[in-house]
Amino acid sequence: MLDTWEDQAAREVFRQGADLLADRYRELGLNQLLPIDRVWVGVRSTRPDAFGGFHHPNQGYRHVQLASVITRYGLLSDPRLASPELVALDLLRSYSHDCLHWGSFREYRLHGGQVVRSRYGINWRDSHGRTYSAPDADGTSSTRNLGTVMEGATDREARTIAATVADRLGLTQQIAPPDRPAFRDTTGRLEPADLEHSTPGIATPFHQAMTGYEHGVGARYRHFLAEVGGADAETLHRLIVAAMISGDTSALTARLDRHHGRDAFRVSFAPRPTPVPTRASRPR
Repeated sequence: MLDTWEDQAAREVFRQGADLLADRYRELGLNQLLPIDRVWVGVRSTRPDAFGGFHHPNQGYRHVQLASVITRYGLLSDPRLASPELVALDLLRSYSHDCLHWGSFREYRLHGGQVVRSRYGINWRDSHGRTYSAPDADGTSSTRNLGTVMEGATDREARTIAATVADRLGLTQQIAPPDRPAFRDTTGRLEPADLEHSTPGIATPFHQAMTGYEHGVGARYRHFLAEVGGADAETLHRLIVAAMISGDTSALTARLDRHHGRDAFRVSFAPRPTPVPTRASRPR
């Protein structure tokens, strides 16, 4: 798809980004990236209102197929690129994001004749597919759910890579006003006003998905790092990502124990409680 673009600047965005993410992830223990032939990019849609990009519905990494399905940013019924540099930056974020999903440690087991993913990164699942930690309560500003922690850490890496490339190439002033909220989302620099109402030129469902993701993942992970990591939040983040990739949580748990007391991992990410039948719910 990149080869079909006439815009050299947009191609340079992805080229520099790919080099950067390879170096960054190698430092964290991931020596091989998601093969590019395992990435499918949707570029057109027959639906007149389909708006592609990172927040397009039902896209992302597929752990069974070991593949990524993403879409190009912008109105998919229009073959023109709304903002070539932003399209490339959004693709870079999606690819960087799914490289970590693909590269995270995973474990599968047989249960009742079925293959069950029993572990993914630093998260465990029981034979019914339920995750180790309970979901966050509605309205909470932080998280103690390992799935959200991993998703937040993954996207923090992807956004950091996108932001670094954007700064290197001076893209901030090149993105037209209708696309600036999406640019700030891609680079991890959303402002409160970006989440309050949809910007003309950006489809409302896309804006709603962007807002929901920021509230449910991005902001919660930032608050988690601030609460648990304190002044050393970046070190905690890097330990989380390294543990996700290797499956070795010893450095992460040691750091948590030093700062928050013995067995801090279990205490912080308490397993979901087993329901105790009450008189009203007990089978008759």
